[in-house]
Amino acid sequence: MHIKEFSTKIGLSIDTLRYYEKEGLLNPARNKSGYRNYGKQDLEWIAFILKLKAMGVPLTQIKEYARLRYLGDTTIPERYAILQAHNQKLVEQEKEIKKYQQFLAHKLSIYEKVMKKQN
Repeated sequence: MHIKEFSTKIGLSIDTLRYYEKEGLLNPARNKSGYRNYGKQDLEWIAFILKLKAMGVPLTQIKEYARLRYLGDTTIPERYAILQAHNQKLVEQEKEIKKYQQFLAHKLSIYEKVMKKQN
């Protein structure tokens, strides 16, 4: 599919797709006329990129992951390490969030007691 159809399908602007290509995140095939020709693999790859972004993976790491991916399967250990490092960050964030939830639960219970006394 051409860039306009691909853009509509994934919900990203054409400018964003061109930026991703310029930054080495996307490398779509080109037809004889030089037009970008996106396929199923590109759809799966961009979905992966968007999930990485949603998880808070920095753009520099996504770019490195993409660079390694385009080099082939011999880079799987390096790509694994990138994902493993980010997974550890998520584990740490989860621990922090649990502490925040405990703090808020304590504060909410205090307010509940106060509100019950007022009624």
